[in-house]
Amino acid sequence: MKISLPPHGRPNRVYPPGTPSLHGLASVITGVAVVCALYFGREVLIPITLSVLLSFLLAPLVQTLRRLHMGQLPSIFIAVLFALASLLAVGALITAQLVQLAGDLPQYQVAIEQKIETVQEKTVGRADSMMSRAAATLQRVAPSKPNPPRPTGRAARNAPAVPTPVEVHEPSPTPLQLAQRALSPAIAPIETTFIVLVVTIFILLQREDLRDRLISLFGSRDLHRTTTAINDAASRLSRYFVAQLGVNLSAGGTIAIGLAIIGVPGALLFGVIAALLRFVPYIGIWIAAILAVFLAAAIQPQWTMAVYTLILFIVVDVVAGQIAEPLLYGHRSGLSPLAVVVAAIFWSWLWGPVGLVLSTPLTLCVVTMGRYADRLNFLTVLLGDQPALTPAQNFYQRILADDPHEAIVQAERLLREMSLLDYYDRVALEGLKLARNDAMRGVLMPDQLTRINEALVDIVENLEIAEGLPDRLLQGESGEGGGGGSAEAERQSGASGASGPSGSAGHDVHGPVLLRDGVVEKTTVLCVPGRGAFDEVTAAIAVQLLGRHGLTPMMATHSGYRSARADEPSFKDTPIICIVSLDAPESPPYLRNMLRRTREWRPGATLVVGVGGLSAENGHETGATGASHAAPNFRTMIEECLAAQNGQKLRQVAQPAKVE
Repeated sequence: MKISLPPHGRPNRVYPPGTPSLHGLASVITGVAVVCALYFGREVLIPITLSVLLSFLLAPLVQTLRRLHMGQLPSIFIAVLFALASLLAVGALITAQLVQLAGDLPQYQVAIEQKIETVQEKTVGRADSMMSRAAATLQRVAPSKPNPPRPTGRAARNAPAVPTPVEVHEPSPTPLQLAQRALSPAIAPIETTFIVLVVTIFILLQREDLRDRLISLFGSRDLHRTTTAINDAASRLSRYFVAQLGVNLSAGGTIAIGLAIIGVPGALLFGVIAALLRFVPYIGIWIAAILAVFLAAAIQPQWTMAVYTLILFIVVDVVAGQIAEPLLYGHRSGLSPLAVVVAAIFWSWLWGPVGLVLSTPLTLCVVTMGRYADRLNFLTVLLGDQPALTPAQNFYQRILADDPHEAIVQAERLLREMSLLDYYDRVALEGLKLARNDAMRGVLMPDQLTRINEALVDIVENLEIAEGLPDRLLQGESGEGGGGGSAEAERQSGASGASGPSGSAGHDVHGPVLLRDGVVEKTTVLCVPGRGAFDEVTAAIAVQLLGRHGLTPMMATHSGYRSARADEPSFKDTPIICIVSLDAPESPPYLRNMLRRTREWRPGATLVVGVGGLSAENGHETGATGASHAAPNFRTMIEECLAAQNGQKLRQVAQPAKVE
């Protein structure tokens, strides 16, 4: 077979039939087909959707009745009759309030006319006067056109005849036609309600059978995952509907009582409207508020009643939205605020007012399905309230975007929930590993590496005085091997009566301090960075953490450490040496040379290597002298240093304390 070569000399790439681009195109076509089916099939899908959601709402009531040893069929019929009675009661209440409000409107006619006249004078009247003055000015400036002369003689006889106006009068409607016109607006809702109730009964009767059919249809090969997804969606929607209904009824009742106290007519009507419209996210209750405020402003010459009405709606919405709903739903409902708004626009475009009311539960169901269906996972990422990036990814992304301020803000927010050591281990270290991987792949340019290191240094310096949750190492629980000798240290320090910089070094919880001629001395730790792109910043973090845990860290540069002599004072008297490098897992040749040189210079010192995460073989190799330890993270590094501080080798180096 002959292969044609393009001009650059490489063979043309032939994509197989299962490429991601074709999968993406198929997904787009499927999405468009689903949206079209939802739009054109709304007359059938809306009653079915209402039935499914009503079954979720009635399921807890049916289960409660079943626990009372009632049969399945009686429990379902009682629950459906309760829902029907509630709907009829709400409809009757709204109708009675509308009739009463319409009958009372003549009493407020004078106040309404005065308000309308005042508003017209303030707005339309001024506009009309300005328009009339402008028109008069234009009439004076513009020349008037003379009227055309009327035709006479032959021209008048040849002029077209003026058409005769024709009026069409319809016959008076018959009583049957009048009844049909009056009942036709109510026939469609009654028909929809009947269909919804019937379908709800059958869904509740065959709930288990429908669940099994869905499992067989969508995930029979993974029963555990499919069952978990269906149960999660059902419980989440039931909990959402019941809690939302309770909050809405409470808010509507409070508004009705408050409006009755204020004196607004139709208080029960506005309470019911507010309870129903609260199912519409964000804007529903304010539609009811606008109606109530307009009525209160129209029936009273003053504005007092309107102001009180507005304050009532604000207080009820704040209490319900910021206190009641977080307690019932938790701090997360499963959807992001932007997703709620976008879903309301999308579903109202598809299904009108019904879609607007059902937008949040329908979107919540879709997001729940996306948690378990891989092909719908993008909907969970786009619409869910879970963070799209992990804290470590967010940290690295902010550094890449040259925005260290936002990374500092993120650190301050996370430090309210974790200690500084945990932040460096779980967020900063993981972000540094991501940056190191990109640097190894060559996707970071030299100037970008410089900017990233400068941003990282700014973050570390800003966290120098940061306060997070108390760390267990700071509480004297340094972990395995870190607590030995603390009682001896307290006895020695108490005998000497010395105090360190913290004001109480004699009670240092990090283990025994060195006593030389009665003077308290902190253990010195030398931190040496590797030659990786971000090893110096990593070593700076280690220095900061070691200093916070009662040690005296020193930092050397990689080049300075390589060119130093074995008898260098800063290296000769250092009992603990930490080689900090993100390249530790691979153990490159330069790192092995550093370890070998350090063993030759300081055979008695404790050598700790980290923090990239050493493998078992590399860790065994670095511990060949019996004085080395592998630290996959900052916490382990500090624990090893504290354990070495309490070890026998440091006691041999230190002079015995003088106890009087």
